[in-house]
Amino acid sequence: MVFSSITFLFFFLPAVLAITFCSGKWKNPALLLASLLFYAWGEGIYLLVMIGSIVMNFTCGRLMRRGTSSENPSRTVLLLAIIGNFALLGFFKYANFIAENLNTLLVQVHLPSIELGAVHLPIGISFFTFQAVSYLIDVYRGKVQAQTSLIRLGLYISLFPQLIAGPIVRYHDIATSLAKRKVDMADFSAGVQRFLLGLSKKVLLANPLAFTADKIFALPQSDLTSPLAWLGAICYTLQIYYDFSGYSDMAIGLGRMFGFRFLENFNYPYISGSIREFWRRWHISLSSWFRDYLYIPLGGSRRGKLRTYLNLLIVFLLCGLWHGASWTFVCWGLYHGFFLVIERTRLGSALDLLWRPLRYSLTLCIIVVGWVIFRSDSIGFAFSYLGIMFGAAEETGRLSLSMYTNQKLIFELTMAVIFAVPVLPALRKLHDRLIGRCSTSTAFSLEAFLAIGRLSVLAVLSYFSAISLAAGVYNPFIYFRF
Repeated sequence: MVFSSITFLFFFLPAVLAITFCSGKWKNPALLLASLLFYAWGEGIYLLVMIGSIVMNFTCGRLMRRGTSSENPSRTVLLLAIIGNFALLGFFKYANFIAENLNTLLVQVHLPSIELGAVHLPIGISFFTFQAVSYLIDVYRGKVQAQTSLIRLGLYISLFPQLIAGPIVRYHDIATSLAKRKVDMADFSAGVQRFLLGLSKKVLLANPLAFTADKIFALPQSDLTSPLAWLGAICYTLQIYYDFSGYSDMAIGLGRMFGFRFLENFNYPYISGSIREFWRRWHISLSSWFRDYLYIPLGGSRRGKLRTYLNLLIVFLLCGLWHGASWTFVCWGLYHGFFLVIERTRLGSALDLLWRPLRYSLTLCIIVVGWVIFRSDSIGFAFSYLGIMFGAAEETGRLSLSMYTNQKLIFELTMAVIFAVPVLPALRKLHDRLIGRCSTSTAFSLEAFLAIGRLSVLAVLSYFSAISLAAGVYNPFIYFRF
């Protein structure tokens, strides 16, 4: 079950809201059962994997402090728990990838290959594994107390708003809400508005852009031309932003409707002037997780330049692998790691002196090229596609750009570009400035007028989102490999 589905919007979500609001002191057990049902809806028996993760991490969190002083938690328990979490993730996500690559080597030395059937990848396992590991490390570091309630820890790991597509929530950010939370009308209203905004981004922008991107990437490369390849790359660049940020908006909105405050996960990443800035704005919960639980423990930038460069490459190698078991993801991760290293050299300092529009354009071009690698099914396909984009490969295709563009796509691309820059924050600043200059009565009238306008826009977006979903429009789910 995904958020952008009729079943979720008109059946599951209203039922869960009604049940949890009527549950009183039982709202945590009710929301936990709803979250487990949400996961079981699509994953069936693999719900047991999540339940096993919950029980293991609850037990390890308790054992880590049992029999030891608060200044001397059990490092052995922590290590065993981390190994257990990543062993679970490694088997389901990487077993086939490892076996496939080992078999390639075994064939070369005339040894029997490994027989391994297809291993199912439970959706969201990367997200809830990282959440569990961050909880254990924070318990070990003494930042949080080990949870004594299995229900509360189970809810933290399985909470359905952020379960299948993030953001990666830190335990300490919602620990108080797990113990005691209240939802007033202002919070609920803000949550609904944020959810509807995210739904509109997903359905009205990400989905149609995905339709065009998928059609172009599915073409035989003999049919591609440079303009068509660029159109596919740009559509995918915008698709993955609106898809991912739309899901994050929906998760943040849902969380607020249930009394949780999740941190922001995206901050207009395509206005970045460097790859370092891009990763401060893109998937913030993931980049901060790798910074706090891998980069800094490896030594960060405290052990000299060469060690810093190595640490960056290790982090982004693993960041690429986190996104999926494929060499294209590995290549994409190292690609970003390479540019992060470059930005810390003298060349990077020289690039900082470039004319600002040129620097921003160069950064965006690097990001688009990276998304082509990320989207491709193989490294060979990625390099061929990029060769066509940049005119390094001979074009034999005869398909024209007009065959894949129309007024609707041009409008969607235009809206996607406009709202990929901070238009809404600028409007909010303008709103605050206008309100501040008005008298009390005028400010009240203007505030009421703008509120009606905002709600009207949301109503229109919601209407078109609903009829699009009811009509069965293209609605891909791109997180199945995460």
